[in-house]
Amino acid sequence: MTSTQAAPEIDVRPPSLALFLTEPARTAYRVGTLPLAAPWLVRAPRPAAGDGHGVLVLPGLMTTDASTALLRRFVRGLGHTAWGWRLGRNLGPTRDILDGMPRAVDLLAERTGGPVSLLGWSLGGVFARELARRRPELVRQVITLGSPFALHDPAQSRAGFAFRRNEHQHVAGAGPSPGTARPISVPSTAVYSRHDGVVHWRSCVEAPSDTHRNVEVRCAHLAFGADPATLWLIADRLAQRTPGATAFRPPRALRPLYPRG
Repeated sequence: MTSTQAAPEIDVRPPSLALFLTEPARTAYRVGTLPLAAPWLVRAPRPAAGDGHGVLVLPGLMTTDASTALLRRFVRGLGHTAWGWRLGRNLGPTRDILDGMPRAVDLLAERTGGPVSLLGWSLGGVFARELARRRPELVRQVITLGSPFALHDPAQSRAGFAFRRNEHQHVAGAGPSPGTARPISVPSTAVYSRHDGVVHWRSCVEAPSDTHRNVEVRCAHLAFGADPATLWLIADRLAQRTPGATAFRPPRALRPLYPRG
């Protein structure tokens, strides 16, 4: 399948009500266990000397850069330059957001002297893929965290109501569509969880290829930014000198954290 071919629409339902209602508790538990993972997270892959690069981190629906603060701190600790999107709350595809994201990519690429990685959480990952589609020469790779880029209707997500509540501010035709499921031309990694209580995991993946990988972790939707397995994976992908060239192979001791890795 090429990047110009339309991907088939998937027919999925929102996650179960039980998964959705337990999102806060499961997220709090994951955050609470993060200090226990610190001893091995300090050994996460780091870029070769001189290969640290810019990483633009895009937040999920109805959240701000505050939600990605831990992610950005972790990425900076690896030796990369991590920026938030600096566009306030993610209300969906408003004109300010659609105009502001490309400017952020341009500025970060200029400041760091090369293509940048895009790290997007939930709706932020959908935006990241579209940015890469629009400006592939400035994008090194895309990493999505629980991002439902294969949805074609907000009603297929537990966040559909929140998305539609701001629809009057959205640019016409910029919402979910079969087009967002089309493969992108830059290397990409889709991180997903079958325990996601907001979006169905099937909406967060696409067929693997030479440049695209799907990696499963075990966490709630709201916990991707604090999940140790996800953080290790992000470090591994950012450290690749040639993004997308190698499959993700966690250390033997960490393999149980990746059900289908």
